[in-house]
Amino acid sequence: MKQGFRKNRRDGMVFGVCAGMADHFGFDVLWTRVAFVALTLLGFGLPLLVYLTVAILAP
Repeated sequence: MKQGFRKNRRDGMVFGVCAGMADHFGFDVLWTRVAFVALTLLGFGLPLLVYLTVAILAP
């Protein structure tokens, strides 16, 4: 059984959310961060709100 989402503080830069997503889905951390920045710039800050919510709620 696959374990749920967890932040990766060892490889993380700020809160470890992008590193945790990369670990969970099997992506490279660099491309996860690039995608997050691109989505934040195109999404008018909504991904940033989601990021902060996950940073607070995820273990």
